Amino acid sequence: MAIQQLTVFLENKQGKLAKVTDLLAKEGVDLRALSIADTAEFGILRMIVSNIEKAKKVLVENGILVKITDVVGVRLTDKPGELADVLSKLDGAGVNVEYLYAFLVPVAGSAYVALRVAENDEAEQILKKAGFHLVEAKDIAS
Repeated sequence: MAIQQLTVFLENKQGKLAKVTDLLAKEGVDLRALSIADTAEFGILRMIVSNIEKAKKVLVENGILVKITDVVGVRLTDKPGELADVLSKLDGAGVNVEYLYAFLVPVAGSAYVALRVAENDEAEQILKKAGFHLVEAKDIAS
């Protein structure tokens, strides 16, 4: 049930991020979420997009290094402590969260979060058992 994330490796130079977003826009690929981490020379752009295969194809065709990674998507109620509860459940079960970021959500009063963990299936089982709603690919594509 994991969702797919596009990871793009970019030189930390003017115009590189603009090129990626422009290429995706021209292909009609919507950005649902993005996160960027950088160093002095390189950046790692992580994205949840409406059409991952189309996005990967256009970026690779333009010489951009791309990787697809599975992440766990979870829908949270937009209230204080909800994310803390998710993280506590995972921590209590020994699941380490490598990183996370929030993204656009079509459900009023909710927030979506993408979580990168070593064992997606284990994390999903823990969160389902705790009553959290997992985000699926169909939730992102629409």
